[in-house]
Amino acid sequence: MKRTFVVHHAKSGVVALNVISAAVQDRARVVFARDASDLIRALREPLARGERPVAGWSFYSPDFPAMALDLERVKAQAPGALHLAGGVHASAEPLQTLRAGFDLVAVGEGESTAVRLIAEGEDAQKIPGLSWLEDGRLRSNGPGERRPLDDFPAFNASAGKWNAIEITRGCVYACSFCQTPFMFKARFRHRSVANVREHIRWMKRDGIRYMRFLTPTCLSYGSSDTSVNLAAVEDLLAAVREEMPEGKIYFGTFPSECRPEHLTAEALRVLRRYVDNTGLVIGGQSGSERLLRETHRGHGVAEVIAAVRLSVEAGFRPDVDFLFGLPGETAEDRAQSLALARRLIAMGARVHSHAFMPLPGTPLRGAKPVPLDAASMRELERMESAGAMYGQWRKHQEISAGLVALRAQRTRA
Repeated sequence: MKRTFVVHHAKSGVVALNVISAAVQDRARVVFARDASDLIRALREPLARGERPVAGWSFYSPDFPAMALDLERVKAQAPGALHLAGGVHASAEPLQTLRAGFDLVAVGEGESTAVRLIAEGEDAQKIPGLSWLEDGRLRSNGPGERRPLDDFPAFNASAGKWNAIEITRGCVYACSFCQTPFMFKARFRHRSVANVREHIRWMKRDGIRYMRFLTPTCLSYGSSDTSVNLAAVEDLLAAVREEMPEGKIYFGTFPSECRPEHLTAEALRVLRRYVDNTGLVIGGQSGSERLLRETHRGHGVAEVIAAVRLSVEAGFRPDVDFLFGLPGETAEDRAQSLALARRLIAMGARVHSHAFMPLPGTPLRGAKPVPLDAASMRELERMESAGAMYGQWRKHQEISAGLVALRAQRTRA
């Protein structure tokens, strides 16, 4: 009999759970639960049959406290299920996650781990990628197996759970505030063009006529290092256009971005030829050369300015990411960032504002965010009111405070 896999399909883990559920879809009974109440109902049915179902959870660090509360409620009202947590927070903080009440943590990439645990029913303590508590102490089989992206679907087509196609996993740049290279290693793995074509055919059968891509740096597609393989990028986009001639292609925008030094005139001509988005997301992050160096961004301010100029000339509206409150940020650093923001706005860009969050699993996980001063906040608000800036910097400050509090709890424990 197939094992039941009930997915807590909510919050920030939706895309990851689409991928994990797709990996086991044909060899398990997969049920999607919208919230904790739905999860309780879905678990009670197999429990009543004498089965021990697996409940799958995935979440980012800001959602961890809410997920822990949901777990407590689910375990009280549907006892007996096996609760498996994955994603960036669980991978970075397995002990904290297990102490919150989860039975197992999938560390790193979870597709192979889920297949062996759920579809094949192997002993959890023998499967690479799983961690658990034993007499209150952390036990682990190390990270999950890293397989080619083509080995598993990028979404769950059978269940109609669609999301952007992940075309690249991992990142060679290893920016010190970002979880991606430390979750998936500082190297690129790319989904093949043929496999992307197959995904588009699945989408077309369900009436989907637009395409987005998940990648840490869109113009790195096909490259193994910091260089741009523009031929590979064009092969990808041309194939997508061939498969979906009347559809919409969104590339270089959410949920991905462009590195500024990659946006050459030639690269922009290729994008202009194939994509439907009129904007591009550019990772600028700071106007301080010192902070760009110290966070290992791999580019300077001049590259950001050039990327904006070239993008505007090519007919794109640049949306430039800025990250305020980085550890060690001085008044001078912030003044340089605000001055750069004003300059880019005058050139035709918008600012996409963020506040630094000490994310688990990153080199800056234990760093102290620098609070935004009143004058800087007023300037950000002025940019917002003028329509020149958007973003979640206020929310990020709240999340940052919560992450610091979680860190303090872990230290006391």
